[in-house]
Amino acid sequence: MELTKEIQEFLLNNALERFLRYVKIWTTSDEKSDSIPSTKNQLELGKILVEELKELNLEDVVHDDLGFIYGYLPPSQGYENTKTIGLIAHLDTSPAVSGKDVKPVIHKNYNGTEIRFAQNPKLSLTINDSPNLEDYIGLDIITSQGDTLLGADDKAGIAEIVTTLAAWKKFPELKHSPIKICFTPDEEIIRGIHKIDKEKLPEVCYTVDGSKMGELEIECFDAWRAIIKFKGLNVHPGYAKNLMINAIYIACRFLSELPEAETPEHTEEREGFFHVNKLQGTSEEANATLIIRDFELKNNQRRTDYLKNLKKLYELRYPGLKIELDFLHQYKNMLKYLEKDKIVIDLAKKAIELAGLEVKLHSIRGGTDGTILSEKGIPTPNIFTGGELFHSRKEYIPTLALQKAAEVLMYLGYLWTQKL
Repeated sequence: MELTKEIQEFLLNNALERFLRYVKIWTTSDEKSDSIPSTKNQLELGKILVEELKELNLEDVVHDDLGFIYGYLPPSQGYENTKTIGLIAHLDTSPAVSGKDVKPVIHKNYNGTEIRFAQNPKLSLTINDSPNLEDYIGLDIITSQGDTLLGADDKAGIAEIVTTLAAWKKFPELKHSPIKICFTPDEEIIRGIHKIDKEKLPEVCYTVDGSKMGELEIECFDAWRAIIKFKGLNVHPGYAKNLMINAIYIACRFLSELPEAETPEHTEEREGFFHVNKLQGTSEEANATLIIRDFELKNNQRRTDYLKNLKKLYELRYPGLKIELDFLHQYKNMLKYLEKDKIVIDLAKKAIELAGLEVKLHSIRGGTDGTILSEKGIPTPNIFTGGELFHSRKEYIPTLALQKAAEVLMYLGYLWTQKL
């Protein structure tokens, strides 16, 4: 199968148009919400996508009450008995930075100099911030205006998948296996995927979510969440000696005991960490939330044991203090599940090579919906979208990445026609 210049131009232009349109739809998820989807705006994007999928000849298109979108694209004629694969991307953007009123900006023919932001004059993007920018000199780069994130995580993945579907419709000579599509809510808060309807998914899936051009992610963090409640005793500060148990002050001291070298800002590659992402309270009661990450389960068990021992020490040190410590195992490293079915990885590698890119096997310092699906018995590695600096106001993506990711998906659909 050959992708002509006409097809490549179609992929670039179509993916770019869709991406610029999708990022303007506010779909930030909300950790404080008890519902799924956690925000109604995710449903609004979903309604648009449902209509687009139907226009692209997908069958059995469903938009359920939880915000999941499912669809089925029949195979090319003659390939009815080939294996069905799934393509997955998520609707929400990270609550870490505002995703409301995103205004994408295309920086034409990037020349390697500092990129400035119209709505945030003090903000800039340089090669020092993201060394990969040097690889994109001469390309067009998309950013926000600096007052929001961009939303390439994961509007780029959605745009790339829908563009691939559009190309299969426009160029029927491009053969493909049966394809199932799923767009998921609340990936950023690790919530939606637990409610997915497995019966609507095939035996093999790929998420299209994050990472630079050429990357194929087959390993992820083993992930835990820790919730700590400090219960103290408030007394009038004028008469508090030997009586007050200041919960928020003690919480600060407790958290300062975490090893500084094991925090996100001091770790990289396969190094794990503690990350305090929330602390609030009063002298009477304080609450902290941490995430704990490592590629090895035994290292995270060491970290959870450290917190348990610190709890005992502080309750002895401050008589009357009560500390509640709860752990949630959020997801497991997906590598051991993917290694059982290596054809899923091998064909993704081949698709990336056919798109003219160097394959870069990468360990995700985070997770995707695929981590949960792999654990559930559906091997789901992650294919790049091409964005960088996700979850920040400096987030960006080269337009070429939108095209290349779509090329990979087209080759992937073809390669699976060769495997009965």
